[in-house]
Amino acid sequence: MAKCAICEKSVNFGNKLSITRSHISKRTSRKWKPNLRSVKIIENGEAKRIYVCAKCLRDGKVKRA
Repeated sequence: MAKCAICEKSVNFGNKLSITRSHISKRTSRKWKPNLRSVKIIENGEAKRIYVCAKCLRDGKVKRA
């Protein structure tokens, strides 16, 4: 399963609701996937590829190579 290497954000599961006539008639399962990016970083002096979510990239928690 895909997971962010920094914050460990992963897939969330829940229900998709079908609403008709102001009643919830059917529930089907669905999943929300994180917005992961493959990023090249430098760790301990060597280049490495990891998966990082877009929020961690935007917040500057990762230094790109």
